[in-house]
Amino acid sequence: MSAKVEHEAEFTVRNELGLHARPAGQFVILAGRFEAEITVCRGGECVDGRSVLSLLSLAAAQGTRLRIHAVGPDAEEAVNALGDLLESLHKTA
Repeated sequence: MSAKVEHEAEFTVRNELGLHARPAGQFVILAGRFEAEITVCRGGECVDGRSVLSLLSLAAAQGTRLRIHAVGPDAEEAVNALGDLLESLHKTA
């Protein structure tokens, strides 16, 4: 029996328009590539990282710190990849 793998880290939303529909959609697509359960938190509010509407409900403007938490065999890889995505989305055309 393997132990439950958890990983968590904080990242900053870099997109000048915040985490709006397009980057939230990219986040959900990337999250779907991992087995881990993914939760995204802003302050005390946590939402499902595989739901665009849930992510939009966080109202994460540019500069907002979000905590990504994952539980599963690829938790660390998921958190790192999703955090990199949040911090690399500078602008949306």
